[in-house]
Amino acid sequence: MPTDFSDRLRATPAKPGVYIMRGRSGAVLYVGKAAKLRNRLRSYFAKKAKHPFKIREMVKRVAEFEYIVAESEQEALLLECNLIKQNKPPYNARLKDDKSYPFIKVDLTEDFPQVYITRTVKRDGSRYFGPFASASSVRRTLALLKKLFPYRSCTKTITGNDPRPCLDYYISRCVGPCIGAVDKEQYREVIEQVFLFLDGKADRILKSLESRMMEASESLEFERAATLRDQIQAIEKVHEGQKVLHLSSETLDLIALASDGDEAWMEVFFVRQGKLVGRDHFIMTSTKDDTTGEILSAFVKQFYEVNPYVPPRILVQDELVDTEAIETWLSEKRRSRVRIYMPQRGEKRRLMRMVAENASEGMEQRRVQAAAEEGALGQAMEELQEALNLPTLPRRMECYDISNTQGSNPVGSMVVFDEGKPKSSDYRKFQIKGVDGVDDYSMMREMLTRRFRRLADPKSQVAEVDDGDRSEGKGEAWQQAPDLVLIDGGKGHLGAALQVFLELGITSIPLASLAKENEELFVPQTPEPIVLPRTSPALFLVQRLRDEAHRFAITYHRQRRSKKSTTSALDHVPGIGPKRRQMLIRQFGSVQGVREATLEDVAAVPGMTLTLASKVKEWL
Repeated sequence: MPTDFSDRLRATPAKPGVYIMRGRSGAVLYVGKAAKLRNRLRSYFAKKAKHPFKIREMVKRVAEFEYIVAESEQEALLLECNLIKQNKPPYNARLKDDKSYPFIKVDLTEDFPQVYITRTVKRDGSRYFGPFASASSVRRTLALLKKLFPYRSCTKTITGNDPRPCLDYYISRCVGPCIGAVDKEQYREVIEQVFLFLDGKADRILKSLESRMMEASESLEFERAATLRDQIQAIEKVHEGQKVLHLSSETLDLIALASDGDEAWMEVFFVRQGKLVGRDHFIMTSTKDDTTGEILSAFVKQFYEVNPYVPPRILVQDELVDTEAIETWLSEKRRSRVRIYMPQRGEKRRLMRMVAENASEGMEQRRVQAAAEEGALGQAMEELQEALNLPTLPRRMECYDISNTQGSNPVGSMVVFDEGKPKSSDYRKFQIKGVDGVDDYSMMREMLTRRFRRLADPKSQVAEVDDGDRSEGKGEAWQQAPDLVLIDGGKGHLGAALQVFLELGITSIPLASLAKENEELFVPQTPEPIVLPRTSPALFLVQRLRDEAHRFAITYHRQRRSKKSTTSALDHVPGIGPKRRQMLIRQFGSVQGVREATLEDVAAVPGMTLTLASKVKEWL
């Protein structure tokens, strides 16, 4: 233990709070919370302490620690969640890619709300449902909702004065607010049905729809009654597929896990009104040596910290390490009591065993799939090494692509595959600055020079950049030499890259290009292309790498182009500052939307006046 820690530990208060362990570089190694900071920190550095292997290794690396005193253990718990999410400490069990989990969002500040996917939860008056494990699971849910409930799927500004509706209206997939077929209150009834369905309260929807169907039938509105009948039948079909449990009308979540090495598969079953309405799974990382209770505690804190909804009961596979503090925190969030416990008998115990079995099965499938992918990727890299006559296996591959529109807003991308898999933390994007007009070869030369100049000469200084360009970022991404550099393009692009390598004196990094038209590989000093079999794993690998570079480049190009378009159109309108500009874009979706809106609609935007609206319309 460092000698200076003893005095600091004695001075540490015996109060609730969060502690942060840092390594020699200052990087955060571990974040934890404690009811009494002094006692918890002393336990780490006690000479005869018996810690799990992971904690012993962490303590060896600690060069500094700090703490934040909190008013309560619940406040410390919330702060701990935020710090783990922000810093991703390597010794904390945490949700894999927790920032990217998607939600369903309904913006209730709109007169005619849309239902869509988002990855950001804000306190903005919207309702959120989730998190979901993947975007595909959200899309499946949204597709189901659209079949059941006729809310709008368009993004247009609703005035009620459109001359004709879209196809959705004619096939009863939208109630037609765009043509004034319904008012705000009637449309809100549809959205309330969506809420009830997502909350697992389909029975209430069915009762309401059946009542409305009878009213329509009695009023001789047979077409409307038939539409409601079809909607009832569709909801009943889904409702019947939800497993009925012997849990009365209880609402609860059940959580179990299966761990394997440094990962844990978290299985969650959602029971609403006594019915199993859904299930999902999540992956926790850095779980090696952690007990089941510790992993469950970490998951429950991180999962419900981002989840807008907390059920009154949470059933877990094992006792949490800090149940009381988590219950208090979640009760405050729910605004009514939340209980967390391990079921001991009966239907809940049986259901928990089923959740645990699903977790074990999921973990086993993940293990088998990982082994299969590893074998296939290994074969692909070996084939590529042989085809290109590479000196080593291409474990780290970098691919470069250029994107522009007739020479405007030119950008470049660098993507990295490590062991055959994307390593997004090493991706870089480039603003092309020294090339005018349409000249892809010069753009490629500029990008590669900026990337490899520092690798060829670590002491070289490259000018700082701004506006999202991460090409000059620091870190190990710049220090690692790739085993293969792949260029998206043909012989000309390869020649431009080779010129940069020769100028920088780089001779040890293999270079190749992939031409899209015939999927041919070119390498320097070989006039004929290398054609891999269409079913070759090596070809699939380089295609994935090339396609990822293209996706990354074109996404950045569109962002730059969109930003420039917005800036050029609205930035110079007299009296329109950043806030008003943001409100206009938020209300109408784009500059084109502002252009198409009526003068009255623009004037009705918060912060706008009729005079300012006139200036905007004149300017556009």
